[in-house]
Amino acid sequence: ASFTISLRKVDNTTVTIKLRPGLSPSCRILMKNVIWSELKIKPGENVTFTFTCSTPEKYFITEIQKNIDCVSGPCPFGDVHLYPPGLPRLNRTYIWDVKASTKAGLELRFSTSWLRQIEPGETCPDSISYNISSCIDKATVNIGTFCRNGSVSRVKLLGGVLMSLHLPWHSSLSTSGFNIANRASIKRLCIIESVLKGESSITLMSPNYPLGFPEDELMTWQFVIPPNMRASVFFHNYSLSNCERKEERVEYYIPGSPSNPEVFKLSDSQPANIAGSFNMSLQGCDQDAQNPGVLRLLFQVVVQHPQVDENVTHLVDLSKETNTTVTIHSEGWPNHIPLMSEPICLICKDPRTCDRVLTLTSGAVYRISFLCKDLSRLRITAEKGISCMDIRWCQGKIYSLSVPKAITRLPIQLHKFIWKLLATDLINIEITSPSLKLQQHVREQRCNTSYSYSIVSATPETQLNVGVFCPGGSIEKIQMRNNITISLKTFGKGFINESVPQDLKMSFVPHIKDECIFTVNPKPKAKVYLQTPNWPYGLPPYVSVSWFIVVPSRQTARLGFSKDRMGIACETGRAYVNIKEEILGAEEIVRREDELLPQPRNMRHDFWVNVSNCKPVDKTELTLHFWVTFADKQIDLGIILAVVAGAAVLTVIGLTVFCVKKKKKKTQNPMVGVYNANVNTQMPGRKGLFRKGRQNNESHVYAVIDDAVVYGHLLKESNGSLTPEVDVYRPFDGPIGSLPPSPPPFSFRKDIKRSSNTEEEPPPLTDTDQDTYTFAHQKSGQSEDSGDANKKDEGNTSVPLLENQEQDGLVE
Repeated sequence: ASFTISLRKVDNTTVTIKLRPGLSPSCRILMKNVIWSELKIKPGENVTFTFTCSTPEKYFITEIQKNIDCVSGPCPFGDVHLYPPGLPRLNRTYIWDVKASTKAGLELRFSTSWLRQIEPGETCPDSISYNISSCIDKATVNIGTFCRNGSVSRVKLLGGVLMSLHLPWHSSLSTSGFNIANRASIKRLCIIESVLKGESSITLMSPNYPLGFPEDELMTWQFVIPPNMRASVFFHNYSLSNCERKEERVEYYIPGSPSNPEVFKLSDSQPANIAGSFNMSLQGCDQDAQNPGVLRLLFQVVVQHPQVDENVTHLVDLSKETNTTVTIHSEGWPNHIPLMSEPICLICKDPRTCDRVLTLTSGAVYRISFLCKDLSRLRITAEKGISCMDIRWCQGKIYSLSVPKAITRLPIQLHKFIWKLLATDLINIEITSPSLKLQQHVREQRCNTSYSYSIVSATPETQLNVGVFCPGGSIEKIQMRNNITISLKTFGKGFINESVPQDLKMSFVPHIKDECIFTVNPKPKAKVYLQTPNWPYGLPPYVSVSWFIVVPSRQTARLGFSKDRMGIACETGRAYVNIKEEILGAEEIVRREDELLPQPRNMRHDFWVNVSNCKPVDKTELTLHFWVTFADKQIDLGIILAVVAGAAVLTVIGLTVFCVKKKKKKTQNPMVGVYNANVNTQMPGRKGLFRKGRQNNESHVYAVIDDAVVYGHLLKESNGSLTPEVDVYRPFDGPIGSLPPSPPPFSFRKDIKRSSNTEEEPPPLTDTDQDTYTFAHQKSGQSEDSGDANKKDEGNTSVPLLENQEQDGLVE
C-alpha cells in the first residue's frame, strides 16, 4: 500500500519516518523508484511512498514535530490536534515545541481522563504516555512522564513547553487529550494541579526525578480534595543537596491553619488528616558548586473518609520504662509496603501528625488515635535494652521479661517484643521461668501456645540460635555466656489472656564455662525432648553445651538418643558426649564422634549431658536430638531377695556375737595379736623382681582382732556397751558440685576408659617372690577360741588363718 503525506507550510510541522534504533534495514522506504532507509517530510511538501515489506511497524517509527511560537505571534489557544492525518500505522511520537516568554507561563489543561505520573522506566498499561518538559532559556527541565486516567488536571509552566505524546502503532487515538489554556505569570518552575475524588491514592515526583531538582527553584502542587474527605501526605523517597545558602524545605498552605505557610523539613513527618484542598511547595537552595548533591522527592497523597473513632485517644504511658521503643505499624512492615491503591491505616500522635508507622520512646506519655477502618491490620513491635557493665551493680538483681501493660491494653495485636541483653565478657546471663517453665520447640513436641520465645546468643565472631521455646515445659533455667536477644512472638489474638501469668526472669551471673547450660526440672512421669542449639545447622566449632537433668524423687529417668552416631568427622580436636550422674563416684560415660552413642539407659539420680564440638570437616554439622522419660522406680526382685538374705546373715551374725560375748565372760584373757617390727619376716631366697614389695608398704601386716571388736558396731546397735575400734565406710553425704562434666581440653585429650573394672593388674608372683603373712604367736598354755575352725600345728612358726578366714567371710 502507498501513503501520501501533505504538509501545509503554515502548520510548521515536520514528519520523520526512520528505522527503529538497533535494527538492521531489512525493510526500506520506496519513493519514486528510489529506496530510502529514512524519510523526512518538511512543511509545504507532498510525498507519496510505500514500504518494501508487509510489516513496516516492526522496523519503522514516526516522529511528528510541530513548532508553536507564542513569543512573536498569537498563541493558538484551544485543543491541540493530531496533525497530519493519513499517517502509516507505525509507533508515533507527536512533539509540540511551544516557545514562550519566561514572563508569561503557559497552562496545559487535560481532558476528563487526566494524567497519572509514573516513575522513570515504568510503562503505561495502554502504552500511551505523555512527557512534559519546561524550557527556560536554553535549559530543559523534565517535569515528568504521565499515563492516562489519573488525577493531574492542569500543569502550568514557566517559559516554553516541550510536550510529547507517544502512541503505539495499533492505537486508534484521534485527539491529543490536552489544550493550551492561557498564559499567566507564575514566578516558579511549575504548578501541578491534582484533583482527587473519593477514597484514592496518588504518587507524584519532583521535576527531573531522580536526577535532581534544579538549583534554587520553587514548584507547587495544588490538591483539590472533596470537602467531606481527609488527605494525608507521605514522603517515600527523598534526598537532599548540599546547600551553601538558604535551606531546602516543604511549605503547606492549609485552609484554616493559624500559621500559613506551615514549613517542614523533608525528614519530618508530613501533615495528615487534612480537611479540604491545600497546596504543597518544594523549595531548593543555592548548591555547593564543587559538590552540589541531589534534591529529589517521591511522595504519596492518600484521601479517605473521616474515621468514626478518629477522636478516640488511647493512653500509652511509657514514663516508667527505660531503654524501650514501641513501634506501631501495618502488618508486614518493614518488608511489605502496602500498595498505593490499598486503604491505609494511620497512627496519629495528634490530629495532624499521623503516619503509617509511629514510634514511641520510653520516658514519656502519649495519647494516640487511629485512622483505620480495620485495626486488625495493625501490629506492635517493641524493643527493650538491658545491660550490665559491672557485676557488682547487677549481680543479685532480677529483671522481669514481661510485656508492659501499656502495650497489652492497646486494641492492637502485639507482633513481637524484643529484649536485647548486653554484658561484658566476664558477665553472663541467666534466664529462668520458675513457675511456667519452658518447652523447647522440637518436632516431637511443638509449641501450640499463643506466643513463643526465640533466643539467640551472639558475639562478634559467631551467632548461636539457642532455639524456640514456649511456656509449659520442663526447662527451668538457661545460662548463656554471650549477649542475648530474646524475641517474644505472638500467634493469634489469645496472647492478651494467656500472657497474664508471664514469669520469664533474667539476671546477670558470673562467668560460666560452657556456651550454654540448660537446667531441666520436669514434672513426675514427664517426657522431655531436647536438641542442640543452632538446629538444624549444627553447633559452631569448639562450642560446648550442657543439660542438667533433675530426676524427681522416687522416679527413674531413661535417657536415649535419636540416632546411633554424632554424624560428623573432625578436622581439628575431638567431639564428645559426656554423661554423668550427680553422685559421688558415679561412672562418667564418654563417647567420641567416631564411636556409637550410648544405648538408652536408666538414670536414678540427677545427671549431666554435655555435648562438645570439634572443628568438623566437609561442612558436616553436629546436631543431636535426645529424649528423657520419667517413671516411678521399680523394686527389683533380686534386690528384695538380697535384702532378705542380708537380714538372715545379720541374724546369724547377731547370734554368733551373742555366743562370743557369753564365752568371753568365761575366758578372762582374750587373745591379743602383737606385731614386732624388729623381726625379719621375709623368707630366704632370691631377691624379688618388684623393686617395692609388700614388706615396704606394710600391706602384709595384720593384727588378730577380737571378735567383739570386729562386731562391736552391731552390739552398739543392739544397745551393747562395746565401741568398735576400727573405722568403717560411711557414704558421702556432703554437698555435690554444680559444674557439668567436662571433656579434656581440645589441645590434649586422652582416651577415657569405659569402665572402672579395667584397672591394670600386676603380673603374678613366682614361688620365690611371695611375701608371707606374719602373725604373733599365742603364749603357751592359752587355749584357742572355740569359734576357730582350724587348729594350729604345734611346730609351725606362723598361723596360716588367711585362707580359711576368707572362706568364712571374716577377712576382707
